[in-house]
Amino acid sequence: MNIANIEDYRKLCEARLPRFLYDYISGGSYQENTLRANIAELQATLLRQRVMVDESHLNLSIDLWGQAMSLPIVLGPVGMAGMYSSRGEVKAANAAKAAGIPFTLSTMGVCDVHEVAQKTGIPPWFQLYMLKDRGFVKSVIERSVSAGSKVLVFTVDLATPGRRYSEVHDGMEKDPTFLGMLGFVAQGATHPRWALDIIMKGRPLKFGTVAEAMPKGVPYGKFVHDNFDASTTWKDIEWIRSIFPGKIILKGILDPEDAKRAVQTNIDGIVVSNHGGRQLDSVTSTIRALPKVVDAVQGSVPVFMDGGIRSGLDVLKALALGAKACFVGRAWAYALGAAGESGVRDMLEILKEELRVGMILTGCNDVNRATPDLLLKD
Repeated sequence: MNIANIEDYRKLCEARLPRFLYDYISGGSYQENTLRANIAELQATLLRQRVMVDESHLNLSIDLWGQAMSLPIVLGPVGMAGMYSSRGEVKAANAAKAAGIPFTLSTMGVCDVHEVAQKTGIPPWFQLYMLKDRGFVKSVIERSVSAGSKVLVFTVDLATPGRRYSEVHDGMEKDPTFLGMLGFVAQGATHPRWALDIIMKGRPLKFGTVAEAMPKGVPYGKFVHDNFDASTTWKDIEWIRSIFPGKIILKGILDPEDAKRAVQTNIDGIVVSNHGGRQLDSVTSTIRALPKVVDAVQGSVPVFMDGGIRSGLDVLKALALGAKACFVGRAWAYALGAAGESGVRDMLEILKEELRVGMILTGCNDVNRATPDLLLKD
């Protein structure tokens, strides 16, 4: 199959991964209204085609806190990536390094933050979930610091996990039954290429950064449900700041009032995010929330966006509405599951080319100058 776009990678990923893993990547919470809205409302946002503009010199790069990024794209945090392809987080980080953009390691990644830093030569951004055991959280943050991470992405929309029906059906939410475990084994057996890759090259198969806190044999969903902290408040930002000396980004902001409050805590950036439609269903899409958040912070911090990004044109639309860059998650997870590191590298090339074409045909020669004028107004 000749890959043309992210959707092709999604289809190939679906074919190559066991059902329970594919469902984990692709699924949303409850009726998946927000998951669909993220994609549909981006697609419904129309660009203005402009002609006879000199586009012979394009700039797709941005500067973020004094660091150059070759594209306005960040590989966002994705849990369990090392189960989609052996040492998957390292592979994705290598692809990001080759593209000249940051990679964000999930708290629930299979690979440890030190492994990613050592094997790629570049410390990743580190994504943090707040757990009930604050002493352990402190040690996790300190571990990211010792690995050289300069950016902490603190996810704030997971005080409790949203319910994803596919994970209930697959047995990932709670303790799996004996028959459920047999189902996992059977799915792996019917995907021999995946199974051999993970078994032969993917060990150790554990949540590297939080392995110490995760009792042996406890399913992922149960660990999340039992250990993620619903008592987290704005005061915890100051506590995190006392441990982490670098930049802190809050991920999971949708409401302008929360954005204003976030700025008051002296954070360094905001990701407009609804967790890819995986948390609270029937909330706003991120592309709809983005301009309100951008207006609320008044340029005081960079605003990023994730959710529904499936093409370089989607990236351009978000930039036009004020995003500094876009975090992508499912897009790289699909590519990783489909084709490993080469898939992620190719996925980024696809986004880059789509962004380049979109810029030329809208008369935008610099991503830093993207404005709402690029969009067709009603």
